[in-house]
Amino acid sequence: MRNYARIGVASGAIALSLTLAACGGNSTSSTSSTATTAPRTSTSTSVDATHNAADVSFTQSMIVHHQGAIQMAQVAEKQASTQQVKDLAKRIEAAQGPEIDEMTSWLKAWGEPGPASGSMGNMGSGAMGMMTDEQMNQLMGAQGTNFDRMFLEMMTIHHQGAIEMAKTEQANGSNPQAKALAQSIETSQTAEVTEMAQMLKNL
Repeated sequence: MRNYARIGVASGAIALSLTLAACGGNSTSSTSSTATTAPRTSTSTSVDATHNAADVSFTQSMIVHHQGAIQMAQVAEKQASTQQVKDLAKRIEAAQGPEIDEMTSWLKAWGEPGPASGSMGNMGSGAMGMMTDEQMNQLMGAQGTNFDRMFLEMMTIHHQGAIEMAKTEQANGSNPQAKALAQSIETSQTAEVTEMAQMLKNL
């Protein structure tokens, strides 16, 4: 009888272990999806597979938005008349370049297409503070304090567009990494908007 009892206890322990293993993959998913959760942490740049249309739109649109900011920043690094503006431009480029790479990797992981050239995804082309070609030409043709003022005013509008996009993602997105990036963008660019307002006052 003792042997049967031991066998019964062992069998129960094995069954319990298997049950826990099956349920431990993802507390928010059913056991049928356990096999698909492992790849999420297979690389250092992994992203949760969970995403919706808002995440895709945000990611595609923010890539293009960031590219526009970097283009403006690169012009400022060469043409700004004050070191303060040049330093800001360098910080913007240094922050947003890696974010473009990160978001591009997300789209690949999700099996979603990258943004079309010059497209703002579902946000609408030319929306959310994006500069027009005419405005960019005006910026590139400006000099001295006039350039600094124009750059700061344009980048403020550009940042405000990114902040609105970030708020939309936090409200409607489902991917945790995308929502976390959106929160970071809102925080950092809100601070830069305040910084640029002070810089404009000092010109």
